[in-house]
Amino acid sequence: MEEFYMEPSHDEIVMAFVASCIEDVADRLNVDYSEIFERMERVGLIDQYIYPCYEALHTESRENLTTSLINTLNRWENEK
Repeated sequence: MEEFYMEPSHDEIVMAFVASCIEDVADRLNVDYSEIFERMERVGLIDQYIYPCYEALHTESRENLTTSLINTLNRWENEK
């Protein structure tokens, strides 16, 4: 049987990255991922920061990125 591999689209790759960011922040804060998703959505962190800045953000270490996202989320929530 011939092996078949579908290359994910750029959007699929970026969305998987966004999902992993949400999960990593939730794990670090020891809360459910749905709470972090809702918080990020409420302040626009996904659509205005993570998604458009994917090219730069995905080069960061996971530890630094998670710390940065937590700090940014807290800052954006305090500004709203």
